[in-house]
Amino acid sequence: MKHVLLTACLLSLMATTYAQDEAATEAAVEGPWKKGGIAGLNFSQTYLSNWQGGGNNAINGTAILSLYANYAKDKWTWDNTFDAAYGQTLIGKLDDGAQFQKTDDKIEINSKVGHTTPLLNVYWAGLATFRTQWDAGYDYGTPTRPLISDPFAPGYFLLGTGIDYKPSEGFSVYLSPLTAKVTIVDNQRLANAGAFGVAAAEYDPVTVAMTAEGENVRYEIGGYLKVAYQKDLMENVKLTTKADFFANYLQNAGNIDVNWETLIAMKINKFLTASLSTHLIYDDDINIAVDRNDDGINDGNGPRIQFKEVLSLGLSYQF
Repeated sequence: MKHVLLTACLLSLMATTYAQDEAATEAAVEGPWKKGGIAGLNFSQTYLSNWQGGGNNAINGTAILSLYANYAKDKWTWDNTFDAAYGQTLIGKLDDGAQFQKTDDKIEINSKVGHTTPLLNVYWAGLATFRTQWDAGYDYGTPTRPLISDPFAPGYFLLGTGIDYKPSEGFSVYLSPLTAKVTIVDNQRLANAGAFGVAAAEYDPVTVAMTAEGENVRYEIGGYLKVAYQKDLMENVKLTTKADFFANYLQNAGNIDVNWETLIAMKINKFLTASLSTHLIYDDDINIAVDRNDDGINDGNGPRIQFKEVLSLGLSYQF
């Protein structure tokens, strides 16, 4: 029930998915500030009655909210973004035991301060990033439906300093040779299991009694690269992509964490849009079970490439 209530609240707050024409995407400029945002809603529904072809009733809804506030004056720049998304789907009927399942869940805040250097389009910069999620996540592929994530479990906080190359308004490359990464696991059950790379709980080898709880925080120091790009591919079709790369200097520096998101948004009319989004994640600290021979038995656990693709049609509103 809390999932339904949360979804309803988000859908009502984020009223309606991505409007993409360049004229419309120009935010109101107030002095040195440029601000704007997009709220969107995608919804689909399938109803079947005595349908001999088979299938199940289904309801799916996803809400997004994207805000930005950028400052530029004299030698200083300050870019701020807030991105949020939440989606759920119901396959079957609640009366028959079907449950809502999460399809999207994201909170991300970015803030980057820059100051000009003697080099053209190059800035000294500092970047802070925080990512987490709204709701609990479960492994629906197993009968026991175990909890695998939670709000602030994980939560990722990055803070670093470096240089930012911005040759144009739609393209930037930020490179930091020294970035601190903090992983938060604010769920003791997940922390005890060593989820997301934190130190797991310790147990007495004889009595199997827990002697020390798992840690809730993990600290890393490493190099960080962030690439962001926007381009109008053609009229009413816009590409937005950003990719983050982090290498931990203290452990397995060659195993680079990747977080890469891409959105192609197509405007149909003033309020109706279609979009194709992809999200690729590789994190060396996240172990995922794998069944290599499809026999229903997990053959092992280890880091895996995570990939999500969503093709959607929905409503949008830009401000």
